Amino acid sequence: MTSFDRNAILARLSALRAADAPTHGGHVLSYVYDSGIAELDELAAEAVRLVQPVNGLDPTTFTSVAVMEREVLGFARELLHGGDEVVGSVTSGGTESCLLAVKTAREAWRTAGGVGRPRIVAPVTVHAAFHKAAEYFDLDLDLVPVDPQTGRLEAAGLIERLGPDVALAVVSAPSYPYGSLDPVEEVAAACDDGGVDLHVDACIGGWILPFWRGADGSAVPPWDFRVAGVTSVSADLHKFGYAPKGASVLLQRGRDRQRLQYFATTGWPGYPVVNPTLLGSKSAGALAASWAIIQALGARGFAELAESCLRATRALADVVADIDGLRVVGSPTGPLLAVATDDTVPEEERVDPHHWADRARRRGWYLQLQPGLGQSDGTRLPHTTHLTITPVTRDRLDELEAALRASADEVRGEPQVDAEAALAALPPLGAGALDSDTAAGILRAVGIAGDSPGLPSDQAPLLALIDALPRPLTERLLVELLARIVEPG
Repeated sequence: MTSFDRNAILARLSALRAADAPTHGGHVLSYVYDSGIAELDELAAEAVRLVQPVNGLDPTTFTSVAVMEREVLGFARELLHGGDEVVGSVTSGGTESCLLAVKTAREAWRTAGGVGRPRIVAPVTVHAAFHKAAEYFDLDLDLVPVDPQTGRLEAAGLIERLGPDVALAVVSAPSYPYGSLDPVEEVAAACDDGGVDLHVDACIGGWILPFWRGADGSAVPPWDFRVAGVTSVSADLHKFGYAPKGASVLLQRGRDRQRLQYFATTGWPGYPVVNPTLLGSKSAGALAASWAIIQALGARGFAELAESCLRATRALADVVADIDGLRVVGSPTGPLLAVATDDTVPEEERVDPHHWADRARRRGWYLQLQPGLGQSDGTRLPHTTHLTITPVTRDRLDELEAALRASADEVRGEPQVDAEAALAALPPLGAGALDSDTAAGILRAVGIAGDSPGLPSDQAPLLALIDALPRPLTERLLVELLARIVEPG
């Protein structure tokens, strides 16, 4: 056997991890979901280790996979008020859940006689996974504008776009960019009447909204399988289910309909291939961790963690509202806040949310910058900064508040990065598609080398560039950036 230095290998990995943003402690307000319970993390890690060699491809050979998935789905179905007709799958994450919801709806539409290229109708705030699904599965994505001040979808705007060529309508519970809960009941009623499938993307809300309540103590309006007309719901276990990446649940109403999600073939000389998900061979680790966490917490444990998120979210919203020059966008439902400039105050008192986020990062707090977006009706969504609140945020509120206030004071009155100036810094762009070397040269010209991990410490100029450039060009440059980060030297 080849000898190796275990300690040296793990020491190098530890050194690499030291350069990452912190995954515990509440300093990263996106991407990670820290329950604050160390024993829960240890339990999840032990569960992953126990199933490390297992191949989730075949639950008839590795029967533990079937038992764990069945029990996770049963818990999720009860949480989301599904009856016996609701069945589902554990997937590798929200993107896979959303892709499969679209694939299922396309097949159901074709089975019902649909011909040609179908549409997905969704608010412009719908998760980017549906852009990917439309591209992968050859559907048109018809995006409905939302209120630029609140980020909220008006049901009538979506309903009027329904038609016989719509394979799927999508609403969010809540949307990631603004935390807005779409009008599920109104849209579902119209979809039910028109025979259109409706997916509720609850990837971020599915494991916490069941325990959420309004400022008056009222429950969140129905958005799950209690609502007739909802045909599928996605809910990520690796978000407020506190499981390691990547695990999600996709639940579908109706066995016959859900079977359209599957891929099966006996048309090759190997073993029969039957896959409910996009992956074939797959780790059982995230499933086992999710199962173990559900066993440990139960509904009561999830409710207690949701209460911590609820209190922290309200406190943080109050902090933002008290900072001159900033505002919370709309009336979020769930542990998400989007923060924009308060344009009602004089210019010298305004705070640009991207400069604010950059200063907070210097203080050790990672907020997520979001670009503005022009909508098809001519209105424009503002550029914002996103905050996801987790249970540990409650214990860090004093530190976080101090950092947010100090950061705002530093940049108050400083204007948004001039997009025209950002564009002027670009080298001349030729006609046609960019090759890799040209794209890399543009990245370097604007201060992003594209050949080492990470982004500039101040990201406001980068977001201004993203905002100003044509979308195809921006997307091509971002592809080059991410591709070069992982290329061998």
